[in-house]
Amino acid sequence: MAPFGISVALLTPFTDAGAIDLPLLAAHANAVLAAGAHRVTLFGTTGEGASIAFAERGPAIAALIDSGIGADRIFIGLCATSLGDTLAQVDQALAHGITRFLLLPPFYFPGPTDAGLFDWHAQLFAQADPRAQFILYHIPQITAVPLSFDLVIGLKTAFPDRVLAIKDSSGNWENGRRMLEHGGIPVMIGDERLLHKAIALGAVGSICGMANLHPARMRALFDTAQEDTALSREVDLIVARPVIPALKLIMAKTTGHAGWERMRAPLAPLVDVQRAEVIDHLQGASAHV
Repeated sequence: MAPFGISVALLTPFTDAGAIDLPLLAAHANAVLAAGAHRVTLFGTTGEGASIAFAERGPAIAALIDSGIGADRIFIGLCATSLGDTLAQVDQALAHGITRFLLLPPFYFPGPTDAGLFDWHAQLFAQADPRAQFILYHIPQITAVPLSFDLVIGLKTAFPDRVLAIKDSSGNWENGRRMLEHGGIPVMIGDERLLHKAIALGAVGSICGMANLHPARMRALFDTAQEDTALSREVDLIVARPVIPALKLIMAKTTGHAGWERMRAPLAPLVDVQRAEVIDHLQGASAHV
């Protein structure tokens, strides 16, 4: 896989009525690309993909395409537990010319074995349109379904034309380093604090939430493989709190668009103490600019 660069795991804005704010979503996607991001990813973890209905996904994809973003610059997060629902999401995106996907594993049944997970992926690859290619998604703190090293390498070996890469969002540097040093699969690192070390070892890029806030700085981090220590401190602040509400609060405060704070239940805004801590950080950061 050629260097992938930085893809923004797009936050999803909502209207007062609770619908996806399509004009704001498209404007934001264009803005981060203009600021230096290479690509955007819809319906990932940061985008509340698990709360976006199938019927809403098509109009959101169309909004980005209609705004002038090429299909080759859009990745689609897949979030379903059944093969049928996952395949329907694939076909929906393919109808818009999008062929590459960030693939969550099935996450309902507890403790699946590597053999069971291999079979689920194998069946998906056998049934999916041959144009579709997939980035495996290791984020066990959310899914409770880790993708073991052996499973990841086994899937890439068995399905080299289907499996593009692994996105490691575990925050476990030893896991990411092991895959990078093995060299059997292209690696993306989701934790922005680890990305500079990963790029130095050959990581192909990242799909990350901080690029919503700092696309140019994330691009510079990718280009130079040098840590942005202030950005790392901001990540520390965010991950110590509910992540999506914290990101959306910062987005609202930095853009002046209060609508960015809206999210879908069961997510809820930060409690007052957390909110004050995040705002204090923003005020301190702006004072040092």
